[in-house]
Amino acid sequence: MADIKRIFMVEGKPFYPVGGESYNSSGYNDRESEAAFKNTKLLHGNTLEIPVYWEQVEPKEGTFDFTSVDALLVSARRYNVKLILLWFATWKNGNMDYVPAWVKTNPQRFKRVIDAHGEGLWNLSAHCKATLEADSKAFAEFCKHLKTQDSAEHTVIALQVENEPDIIGSDRDYSPEGEVAFKSPVPPMFIAAMKKYGKGPVYNMWQKSGSKESGAWPELFARAAEAGYLMCTWSIARYIDGVAEAGKAVYNIPMFINLWMKQEFLDTEMRMDIFRWATPHVDMIGPDNYRQDFETICAIHARDDNPFFMPETNGDQNMFLAIADYNLIGYFFYGVERITATDGSIRPESQMLVDRVRCTAAVVLLLLKFQGTGKIHAVIHQNQLMQDQLSSRRLDLDGYVGLVEFGERKAPSLRKDWRHRVGVGPTEPTNINRGNGLIIQASRNEFYLVGANYRLFLYPKSYLAQIQTSLLVTPGHFISVDEGYFDQNGEFVVDRRRNGDDISFGLWVEPDIGVLRVITCD
Repeated sequence: MADIKRIFMVEGKPFYPVGGESYNSSGYNDRESEAAFKNTKLLHGNTLEIPVYWEQVEPKEGTFDFTSVDALLVSARRYNVKLILLWFATWKNGNMDYVPAWVKTNPQRFKRVIDAHGEGLWNLSAHCKATLEADSKAFAEFCKHLKTQDSAEHTVIALQVENEPDIIGSDRDYSPEGEVAFKSPVPPMFIAAMKKYGKGPVYNMWQKSGSKESGAWPELFARAAEAGYLMCTWSIARYIDGVAEAGKAVYNIPMFINLWMKQEFLDTEMRMDIFRWATPHVDMIGPDNYRQDFETICAIHARDDNPFFMPETNGDQNMFLAIADYNLIGYFFYGVERITATDGSIRPESQMLVDRVRCTAAVVLLLLKFQGTGKIHAVIHQNQLMQDQLSSRRLDLDGYVGLVEFGERKAPSLRKDWRHRVGVGPTEPTNINRGNGLIIQASRNEFYLVGANYRLFLYPKSYLAQIQTSLLVTPGHFISVDEGYFDQNGEFVVDRRRNGDDISFGLWVEPDIGVLRVITCD
């Protein structure tokens, strides 16, 4: 059983945030943010991620205006959703677009990154003390305002410090300050954290270079390019931890960093190691994961010293895999406004994304209870088969073997119910690539199913020798099979009971039925 650290809390209880992230410019005013709030509710999401901009809250140095922040608080309370606010400041996707004009126009004071050719970049240097002090002061004022306006209602459940920090256009900072840092002794904090962790690409690189206990970056890491990369990453991470420290000193709210995924896994692993070691005032490091090799990214970030949170993704079916197999504690996809057309209807191309979030939101109480126990199973159709074919997957369950089948059989009697005939209803059941969801076994005889376009057959393990993929009828017996939902008190409310032919040909799910509760009988 895994010990899961729940970072997100509401009214002193663990909270599972799920929803969408707004577009980058949606936080400027309530007119821009309205669609993001509306669509979060349409998703059945409980939380919206949306930016707050340094340039807007401190338009003149020392003069703060939190009107836009207050508008977000009002809207969130009106829509009854929580907020995760994203601090767009020194870094946003590797550049400085969201810093105030008085910072952008004063490179003598707020120093820029210099590339290897001596050219200044549109990127603020992590080695500049003046920039760190200014960003930290603004962030602390932001946190102070939140504490005053929201510590009682706790609408804001977490803050993201900066956004996808990196340097675009250079492998590191070659400014005079950067060169001094590169040639200075590696900080003891770095060495101690690396040795304590005792594994990973940074540790291995250090061992191959002689495992020196002290010295400059090129002395501890023999290859200059690698030494420069590590130094630069450490400097950025320490800068962000300084901003977080200033904010936490004012308002102790959960804080995290979102990391931009590199093309090479080695870079991704090194960045994760260094950011985790360098940021004791940050509660977790999460990936912005759009990668095809989704599971590898999950494995890199789901580690004992880092609660696994995904602040930004494309919203594909891998969310179920991250929840079930990697104990993901919160999930968001980018661009929540995009799911609806101008008339407010869900765009057809967004329907599966909406369905996945709705299904997850329907069982957050079960996720909080059963993650880490091995009782949550992701079911995802991943084979490239023709639409009229069938694929299956077996699950080893407590007392049962589960056979999950995706797609539709030819016999009309097996096509779910009158609401879900082929060509009828909100989705098209014959597309087996829609097959995905979660199966949660609460106890030996109690199951909860959510998802789309799959059916579960349950075979008592005493019948194991008789199980064949071709079987149509499960030998399992049921006390009840009910469609329903969990109310605010955590009680399961039944909307519709299935029996007879409705359960003889498998336990099927579609997003519009809510949660399927199955009570078996030995």
